[in-house]
Amino acid sequence: MHHLFPKRLAMSECVLRGDRLALGFGDRVLFRDLSFEVARGEILGIVGPNGCGKTTLLRTMLGLLEPLAGRVERQAGLRISYVPQRERIDRIIPVTAIEVVLMGAGATAPVLRRIGSTERDAAHRALELLGIDALGQKLFRTLSTGQQQRVLLARALATDPDLIVLDEPTVGMDVASEATIIEFLRDLNRRRRVTILIVTHLLPIVLNFASTIMLMGSRGILQGAVDDVLQEDRLTALYGVPVRLGVVAGQRTLVVERGMGLNV
Repeated sequence: MHHLFPKRLAMSECVLRGDRLALGFGDRVLFRDLSFEVARGEILGIVGPNGCGKTTLLRTMLGLLEPLAGRVERQAGLRISYVPQRERIDRIIPVTAIEVVLMGAGATAPVLRRIGSTERDAAHRALELLGIDALGQKLFRTLSTGQQQRVLLARALATDPDLIVLDEPTVGMDVASEATIIEFLRDLNRRRRVTILIVTHLLPIVLNFASTIMLMGSRGILQGAVDDVLQEDRLTALYGVPVRLGVVAGQRTLVVERGMGLNV
């Protein structure tokens, strides 16, 4: 396991911290001695193949799963919004887009109080911010893949979060929809300094988006600032195959040598 963070952040600068974590279930340990820090305003990309433990790590970060050892610290009063995979939303239930967003806006309402104008206004503002207010009364299940993802993102934004966690947000999207979502998140991070944590099995998604990266491979975890992590020798050592990096039209690209396989 390799850590490339330059120094330990003060908790006033750090919204989320894991200290010497052991993660897993019962007798099965997925990771040992894992430490990480998420700074305010950071974009962290967590990348790894399916089944590598990303979901276990994510649940531990959010406080939904206790680590086997070590501890996770969250900044006091931190508001976290979670954007799940679309496949985890039941698309059979006939709910409209605005009703899906209200599931997030209503999360901030006191228990037993009905959703009122404050929550509805927040939901409409979130839809407007994503440019999909006109879709509010349409059934969620009838929307395109890209539109559904925007609705789920609007649901997260309706709570005015400090930290947004996205689980495989671009799965099933075409290139244009994927680029639109990533650009929106980049702009949101710049303008509002919202911290973003994106979990994906596709390294290219975060190559030109994340400021820090945590790469999970069969040989360990490589994490740190994006310019430090994205080094050919480090990626080759982590994945066990020759990896080449380049730049096309000002964007980072990654290529695995012909005949080799890379599941990231």
